[in-house]
Amino acid sequence: MRMRKLLPLLLLALFIGVVQLITHFKPEAAVRDKPPVPVITVETEQLLPRDYRVVLNSFGRVQPRTEGELVAQVSGQIMDISPNFRDGGFFEAGETLVTIDPRDYRIQVDIAAAELANAKVNLEEQLALADQARKDREILNKRGLASDYALRKPQVAAARSQIDAAQAKLAQAQLAVERTRIKAPYAGRILSRSVDRGVVVSSNQALARIYATDRVEVKLPLKNSELGYVDLPENYRNQAVGGDSLPSVTIINNLGPQPEQWQARLVRTAGAIDEQSQQLYVTAQIENPYLADQDGRRQLKIGQYVTAQIQGRVIKDAIVIPNSAIYQGSYVYLIDQGLLQRTGIEVVWQNGEESLIGSGLKAGDQLVLTPLGQVSSGTPVKQVAADKTARTPVENLTGRSVDASALN
Repeated sequence: MRMRKLLPLLLLALFIGVVQLITHFKPEAAVRDKPPVPVITVETEQLLPRDYRVVLNSFGRVQPRTEGELVAQVSGQIMDISPNFRDGGFFEAGETLVTIDPRDYRIQVDIAAAELANAKVNLEEQLALADQARKDREILNKRGLASDYALRKPQVAAARSQIDAAQAKLAQAQLAVERTRIKAPYAGRILSRSVDRGVVVSSNQALARIYATDRVEVKLPLKNSELGYVDLPENYRNQAVGGDSLPSVTIINNLGPQPEQWQARLVRTAGAIDEQSQQLYVTAQIENPYLADQDGRRQLKIGQYVTAQIQGRVIKDAIVIPNSAIYQGSYVYLIDQGLLQRTGIEVVWQNGEESLIGSGLKAGDQLVLTPLGQVSSGTPVKQVAADKTARTPVENLTGRSVDASALN
């Protein structure tokens, strides 16, 4: 009975002893240091403001500055044509391109000359009669004021008018003879001709389409967002526009194995924005496009497609960064006290290599150039200066505008 009462106490004492034994001899966990946070090594570049010239990219077709129809001013049969009067033929200013049979018009000259001679004889007769009338009055000693008709003044005036009319008729006949020789109004080229030797033409009939070769033009469309980046030649009324103040344009001829460049100037703009495309057309003018043989370049062809690079305005103190440093077109990574910081930006201009930043960056920022992908802000990084020789600054590449107003 007594042993039965002591059994719970013995079991409790045994349990306490086992617990103390386990606690005394429990294994100690090995203390380990926290794993070090990996450090990313990145190339950086300190942002410095610089003057940046924007270059607008456009395209168009070559067309003549001066173009028109060569028209016959008299009718008749074509007797002769110039060897240069052919499609694509070059001609000089004043060169006779077409000759119309002049015989009928020379006859008219002879007739007009005879009428002029008769008019001169008639005037001499009327002057003689007027002089005789004056003398007769003096002999008869007539007093009083004589009438103009008695002194034959109207007859003399009519005779003089007949001479004037005969002279005008002769000049008109001579002019018709001159017009049988159709001359080039300027140095140019035949675009297309529509007549040949032996054809009878009428007055005001078109003989060919011609254009001047001293200059050609290219109409280039510009988007509304691009207009703020170029000084358009839009001086009002009598204000002079010209010279080196006009924006420079590089026209690129892609016909042939190697592209060739021509220098041009913006000389004018369209009077209104095109309703369909909502773009403004500007005109670039190229001087002496057919003197290419002097420097080995190929001649420009009327109607050919060309690309153009328009020299725009220079943006002062611009922040320009490489496109490779921009993610999703909206943010970049900067280094701040050894930590990575994701920063939103606004791109206002972009070309194939660089972007012009409107907001989000400032001078002195350390821009990360190393491609990172998705990395959290606050990540420790090791900063290495970028090799600037590996990236040549690009200031004159063509690009696209995002928002010109962001720079104002």
